[in-house]
Amino acid sequence: MVKRIVLLVVLVLALPLAAFASSSIDIANAGGVVSGNSSGLSLTGSTLFKYGGIVGLNLGSVTFTTGAFTSGDAQMGGTLASGGNFQIVGNGTSGVPNGVIFSGTFSSGTWDLVTLANGTHDYILTGGLVSPSGQVGATIQLTVNTGKGFFSGTANLSSGDTNLVVPEPGTLSLFGTGLIGLAGILRYKLKLA
Repeated sequence: MVKRIVLLVVLVLALPLAAFASSSIDIANAGGVVSGNSSGLSLTGSTLFKYGGIVGLNLGSVTFTTGAFTSGDAQMGGTLASGGNFQIVGNGTSGVPNGVIFSGTFSSGTWDLVTLANGTHDYILTGGLVSPSGQVGATIQLTVNTGKGFFSGTANLSSGDTNLVVPEPGTLSLFGTGLIGLAGILRYKLKLA
């Protein structure tokens, strides 16, 4: 009897942890123009070429605007306020969803200037993204190479990588099962008392 109770307790405690399980989809884009000033950064005309395991020349598009710079600037790098918008749109090619895949806002962002060994400059935008419901999140890293000059307001995007984190469909039911199990244990203990 004690073994059953211990096994039930372990199962009940493990099920709610499974509710936090998630999967991620790696999304990559290239091309387009990054524009920026003290009001923030924006990307237009960027082509989606990878969605999970699907790779193609044109699978959709990626666009964004960020919040304004809270420190630093577009030329020397800095920190961006939360806000703006970020959108990934698929075109239905090769099994990629047709329409908006992700739409959200920046929860944080930095624009870092990196000087490479050959004297050229990379600007790297990293940030966290969140959907309006708060259930789907993502991280982004975009790179712009400006050659030996500095960012002067516009530059072509070298590459972009977004990792979209999506909760597994069955996680809420697992969480509910865990709660029911906990209620059962409490009821059993109350009967013994």
